[in-house]
Amino acid sequence: MKRLWLVAGAGAIAVLLGIVLIGGRQAPDEAEMAQAGDPLEQSQPIQFPHDTHAGQFLIDCQYCHYSAERSVDAGIPPVETCIGCHREGSVAGRNMPEEIVKVREYHASGTPIPWRRIYKVSDHVHFPHMRHVAAGVTCQTCHGEVQEMGVLEEVAPEAGDLKMGWCISCHLERGASRDCTVCHY
Repeated sequence: MKRLWLVAGAGAIAVLLGIVLIGGRQAPDEAEMAQAGDPLEQSQPIQFPHDTHAGQFLIDCQYCHYSAERSVDAGIPPVETCIGCHREGSVAGRNMPEEIVKVREYHASGTPIPWRRIYKVSDHVHFPHMRHVAAGVTCQTCHGEVQEMGVLEEVAPEAGDLKMGWCISCHLERGASRDCTVCHY
């Protein structure tokens, strides 16, 4: 009987140690991302002004990030979404901003716009956008007041550096599940 308890105790310690070593890892910080080769110094390939599109023109986030309500990922807009408004004879008139010229060049060449990802949780975390959208969580809750921001270059402070404690506090406030398997599966 003692041997059974000893084996069970050793197994429990191994599991807890694994959780601490693997599960305790948070989203990569800027230094880790720079070491991994992420071009933090680069700006976005198109200086997309969120304040103009989502703010001034009141374009809903899900117009560009169309898969947020039905997928784990919100989706990065394809150049076809941009060209829908910025093709010749549409939104941009004679004084065409340089960024619209770039959009048209990407479209004409059939090349996707190489957007630089800003929001990324650790690989061991799953953030299903569709569940949050269905629960009525607004984009601004995690991404900040995007409709007041210009070109997104870094995570908004409202996102709590995408750390687990910030997510848990939101789940507590909203009465959402705090079961580990909700986010770690």
